[in-house]
Amino acid sequence: MKKFNIRKVLDGLTAASSSSSATAQPGTPRENDVIQETLQSEHFQLCKTVRHGFPYQPSSMAFDPVQKILAVGTQNGALRLFGRAGVECYCQHESGAAVIQLQFLINEGALVSALADDSIHLWNLRQKIPAILHSLKFNRERITYCHLPFQSKWLYIGTERGNIHIVNVESFTLSGYVIMWNKAIELSTKTHPGPVVHISDNPMDEGKLLIGFECGVVVLWDLKCKKADYRYNYDEAIHSVAWHHEGKQFVCSHSDGTLTTWNIRAQAKSAQIITPHGKQPKDGKKPEPCKPILKVEYKTTRAGDPFMILSGGLSYDTVGRRACLTVMHGKSTAVLEMDYPIVDFLTLCETPYPNDFQEPYAVVVLLEKDLVVIDLGQIGYPIFENPYPLTIHESPVTCCEYFVDCPAELIPALYSVGSRQKRQGYSKKEWPISGGNWGQGTQSYPEIIITGHADGSIKFWDASALMLQVLYKLKTAKVFERARSKEEKANTDIVEEDPFAIQTLSWCPESRMLCVAGVSAHVIIYRFSKQEITTEVVQLLEVRMQCEFSDGDSPDPGGDQTPTLPTPGASSSPQESEPPTQPSTGSNSSDGPRDNKPCLQVRSSPLKQSPGYQVELVIQLVWVSGEPPQPITSLAINSSYGLVVFGNSNGLAVVDYLQKTLLLNMGTSELYSPSDPYQRQPRSPRKTRQPSGDNPTKTSCMSRLSYLYSESVKKLRSSHLTTLDSNDGSNTSEDRCKSPTSGSTSPCNSDDERKQKFIEKAKMSRKISLSSEQKPDLAEEKFQRWRSLANKKRFCYMNEGKAAARMTQKGAVCRTKSGPNYYAKDNAFTRSRSSSVTSIDRESREAISSFHFCESFPRKTDSVVSPCLLVGTTQGTVMMVALSLPPPGDHRLQQPVGISSCGTLVTLKGGILTMALLDATGTLLPPSYEPWYDPNASDEEKEKSRRRRPASPPSTQEGQDSQFAVLCSEKQAKVVAMPSQTRIYKHNITESSFVLRADVVQMAGAYCIACFCANGHIMTLSLPSLRPLLDVNYLPLTDMRIARTFCFSNLGQALYLTSPTEIQRITYSQETCDNRQEMLSELFTPVETPEAPNKGFFKGLFGGGAQSLDREDLFGETGAGKASRSLAQHIPGPGGMEGMKGAASGIVGDLARARIALDERGQKLGELEDRTAAMMSSADSFSKHAHDMMLKYKDKKWYQL
Repeated sequence: MKKFNIRKVLDGLTAASSSSSATAQPGTPRENDVIQETLQSEHFQLCKTVRHGFPYQPSSMAFDPVQKILAVGTQNGALRLFGRAGVECYCQHESGAAVIQLQFLINEGALVSALADDSIHLWNLRQKIPAILHSLKFNRERITYCHLPFQSKWLYIGTERGNIHIVNVESFTLSGYVIMWNKAIELSTKTHPGPVVHISDNPMDEGKLLIGFECGVVVLWDLKCKKADYRYNYDEAIHSVAWHHEGKQFVCSHSDGTLTTWNIRAQAKSAQIITPHGKQPKDGKKPEPCKPILKVEYKTTRAGDPFMILSGGLSYDTVGRRACLTVMHGKSTAVLEMDYPIVDFLTLCETPYPNDFQEPYAVVVLLEKDLVVIDLGQIGYPIFENPYPLTIHESPVTCCEYFVDCPAELIPALYSVGSRQKRQGYSKKEWPISGGNWGQGTQSYPEIIITGHADGSIKFWDASALMLQVLYKLKTAKVFERARSKEEKANTDIVEEDPFAIQTLSWCPESRMLCVAGVSAHVIIYRFSKQEITTEVVQLLEVRMQCEFSDGDSPDPGGDQTPTLPTPGASSSPQESEPPTQPSTGSNSSDGPRDNKPCLQVRSSPLKQSPGYQVELVIQLVWVSGEPPQPITSLAINSSYGLVVFGNSNGLAVVDYLQKTLLLNMGTSELYSPSDPYQRQPRSPRKTRQPSGDNPTKTSCMSRLSYLYSESVKKLRSSHLTTLDSNDGSNTSEDRCKSPTSGSTSPCNSDDERKQKFIEKAKMSRKISLSSEQKPDLAEEKFQRWRSLANKKRFCYMNEGKAAARMTQKGAVCRTKSGPNYYAKDNAFTRSRSSSVTSIDRESREAISSFHFCESFPRKTDSVVSPCLLVGTTQGTVMMVALSLPPPGDHRLQQPVGISSCGTLVTLKGGILTMALLDATGTLLPPSYEPWYDPNASDEEKEKSRRRRPASPPSTQEGQDSQFAVLCSEKQAKVVAMPSQTRIYKHNITESSFVLRADVVQMAGAYCIACFCANGHIMTLSLPSLRPLLDVNYLPLTDMRIARTFCFSNLGQALYLTSPTEIQRITYSQETCDNRQEMLSELFTPVETPEAPNKGFFKGLFGGGAQSLDREDLFGETGAGKASRSLAQHIPGPGGMEGMKGAASGIVGDLARARIALDERGQKLGELEDRTAAMMSSADSFSKHAHDMMLKYKDKKWYQL
C-alpha cells in the first residue's frame, strides 16, 4: 500500500508569526498556499448582549402606567426592565448596593433609583442601553423613602433621622427647603419618631404632604406655611400608608396586623380599626395581634366598592403557611397564597392621576423567585400567563448547552409538542405590561438553548433574535420509580438530594436524538416522535464498570475479562427470555456489601409517553462490591452509527442502542496498546511522601470540576494548579455522590480536612503495606503480565472488524459483567497502600473527559477514511478507536459492530476538553448523522424521510485529501495531520491557570477554537495555525456555576449562568457588537399622556377640585435658598448628551432616534396649532357676540335696558 505523503499537503502552510506562541513541528514546512486563514483579530470583540431569567434576589419594583414598563431592582444593584414579550433590558449600578426603591418619571423615559449606600441615580430610558444621567450621594443621612409626585420635577427624600429633603430631578441639586423632624412632631414629644417610612401628597391638594414615621405618628404638613396641620398618633409602628383618591381619608398598615382609617380633619381618633386576619373575640375585646401588614393599597372604582389590597397580616397561629396576598373588595375577602415570600406588589390602574377614580385592573406581585400578575377583573382572580422566560430556575440548573444555526424545522417541531404542555386556567386578557418595541436586528438564524435541572427535567428554549421562550420540557424522572419511604430511599439512592439531576447531555439536532446522563450513574436515550405511545416495558441495560487492582489478587488469564461474544442465534429482543437470577453476593442482604444493584429502579408499570422525546433505552451503572458507580464524566451519541459512548473515572462503555447491546466495557488503562509508549506503567517505589498542603496530589481540573455542583460560591486557589484528588481513597462514597444542589457537595470540605484525611490515610498505608513495600518488583511484574494478557485477549477478536461484545439479554433487564474486581476496595481497607501501588491507583483513576465520533484514518497506514471514535482523558491522552459497522438495513440490526483500539494519537498537558476534525481546506468535518424520521410512523413515511436528504455530510476523498485533528486540553492546543499523525502546530494556552471550556466554532465563514479560562480570560485561536486572535480578561471564576454552564457556540455566541436564576448571553463577534444597537429592543415609545380628570361644573365653581402648587417658587433657589454642600455630593453620570452620543452607535439607531424626536416635535407643534386654532375660533365667536350685543342695545335709552 502506498504511504500517504503528508509533505505534499503541508507544503506552503501559512507562516506563523514569530511573536506567536504557536509553534510548528521541527522539520515541517512552515508555509502553505492551500489553507488561507481568513479570520483576523478585527473579526473579534467581546461584549454582553442580553440577560434572561428572573432577577436574582429582587428588592424593589416600579411601574410606568403610561409607558407600560415594569422595573425591578435587586440586592446586588441590578436593574431589570420589562415591556411586552421579548422586550427586556438589564443594567447595573457600579456600586453593587441594593436597590431599595424605584420611581418612574411617568411617561418621561426616566427612572430614579435609590440605593442602600444612600445614593440616588437618574436613568435615561430613551436610549436602548440605559445610562445614568445624574447621581447624588448623601453623606450624613441614610435614605429610607422616596416619593415623586406625578408630573413633578421635585423628588421628596425621607431619611433615617426623620428629615425630608427635596431634590430637583432635572439638575439633581438639593433644595434649601428641608422638613426637620423636630418641627413635624409635637413639641411635647420626648422621643425621636424614627425613620421616615412614607411620603405622599394629598391627591386633592399638592400643598399638603403626608409624612409617616416608623413610631406610628403621621403628620400632614403644609408646604406653603411650613408647619404641621394635623398629627395622627397610633400605638403600633407604621409600615405603609395609602390615600383615598378624594384626599379626605387615608389608611395605615401597622406592625400588629391592623389597618387604621383616618379622616384628615379628625386627628384625635381613627375612623376605623380592623384586623383583616385577626380572630374577633365575642366579649368585644381587642383582637389578638397578627403579623405585620407590610403594605396596603387603597383603590377606588366608579361603579362599585373600593379595593383594599394588602400583604402580610396573617395570624401567628398559621405556622408554616405560605405568604399571602389579601384582596378585600366590598364584603368579600380573598386570600391568595403565593409560592414564595412577597417582596413587593403594585396595583395597576387605568389612570396615572391620583385624584381620579383609580379603576384597578391587575396586581403585579414580586416574589423572591417569581413574578405573578393577578387579574382583578375576573371572578376568582386568575393570574395572567407570564410571557417572560422567568422559569429557568424552576429547578436549579445543573448543565447547559447552546446551539446556533440549527435546522430550521427544529423550533416549530419542539413548539408544536411543547404547546400541549401548557397549563390551563389563565386569565383570557392580554398581558398588561405591554410597553416598548422589538429590535430591528437582522439575525435570522435559529438558536436553541438546552438546560438540565436538578429535578431531572430538561428544557428546550428558543433563543433566536436575542429573545428567549420555552419550547418544550422533558421530565426524565418519569422513567424511574419514586421512593415512597425514607428507608426505601436510603437503600436505593446514592445521592442525598435530587437523584435524577442531569449531569451532562449530548444532542444531535439533525437526527433529534438526545442522550442524557444523570448523577445516579444513569444514561437515558430518547427519540423524537410526534405521536403518543404507551411503552409496556422500558428497555433497560445494566453495566458493571470497575477498574481497580487489588494487590492480593493475581490476574487470572482465564477470567471473564471481556463481555461474551454474541452467538448467531442470540436474540436481540430483551423481552424473549427469562430475567436472570440476582447475584448472591450480599445484594439482597442488608449485612453484606451492595453489589450488582443500580442506584435507581426503573418503573415496571406501562409508561405513557406524550408527543416529543420518548425513551428508547435506559442504561444504568451498578454497584460493585459495596462501592457506588462513579459519576459519568463524558457522553456522546451518534445517530448515523447508532452508538452511545460514555465514560467515567473507571473507563468507558460503548452501547449499540439499535440492538440494545453493550459493545465495549473497558478500563482507561486497557485502551493503551501493549507497545504504546504512552501507556501508564506502574511506578517503582519511592520515598514516603510528606503529607503537606504544599504538595498535594495533582489531578486533572476536569475531574475536579465534575464533582463541584454546589450553588454556593467557591474560592479557588490563585495558582489554579493543584488540588486534592477527588477520586482518592480518602473520599467516601457519600462524598463522591453528592447532589448537584445540596449545600456541601464539594468532595473535600476544606483544606484542613483534606490534609487531616491525607495524613490519616498515609499513616494507615504505611502500617498495612509493609509486605508489598518489600517486594515492589513482584507487583510490577504482575501488573505487566496481566496487562499484556488482558490486551491480547480483549483485542484478539476485534481486529477482525466483525466481532463485538454482546450482552446476555433476558427479560426486561439486561445485565453484564466486566472483568474480575482487580481494583475493588472493601470496607476493611485491606488492599496494599505502598507507594508503588498508590501510584498505580492514581494512574488507574485516569478518567474519560471527552469523546468525538468522526470519519478519519484510524492508523498511519490507512488510506481510506472509516468510522472512528476519538477518546480524550483527564491526563491529556487522545486515543483512536476504530469502528466497523455492518451494512445498513436489516444487517445493521443483526450483525455486531466491531471495535478495535488503535492506541494513542497524541498527548497534551491537562485533561482533554474538545476534539474536532478539519479537511485539507480547513473546513470542519462534523460527525455524520442520520436524518430525523418519526419512529412511530409507517414504514413508507420513514423511507420518505430518509431519502429526503443525505444521511451524512460529505467526507474527505479516499486517500487523496488530508485531515487535521484539532485537540484542545486545559493547558494547550495541538493540530495533528492525519493519517501520518504528525503534530503540525502547538499552542500553550495558559501556564498559571487552566481552561474550563473549549469549543471549535464557526466564525465569519471560517473556524476557530474558543476558550474560557478559570482566570477569566476568553481567547480564540485560528485554525489550523493556532494564532491568537482574541484575549480578553472578561470574568474571573468566582462560582462553580459559571464553570458548569459556560458554553460557546457558532457565529460568535456564548452564554453562562450568571446567577442561579439568570442566563447571560455574550458575543465575541465584531459584527454582532456593531449591530447590537439595532438588535436590542426599545423601552421608550412616544405616548400621549392621558387627559387630566374633569373637575366638573360645581367643583370648578366652588373650588372643590385639586389644588395646584407652584413648587418652583417654593423649592427653588430664590424661594428656599441653597442647600448645604456637605449634605450630598452631585456626581455627573456617563449618560449625558456626550454619553448618549457615544453609546448610540449605528445608522439605524440614529435614524430611529431622529424619527422619535421629529414625532415628538411634530406632536407638540400639532397640539400648539390645535390650541391656536381653538383660541382664534373662540376670539371670533366672542367678537361676533359682542358686535351683536352692541347693535341690539345701540339705540336704546338707559331706562329701556
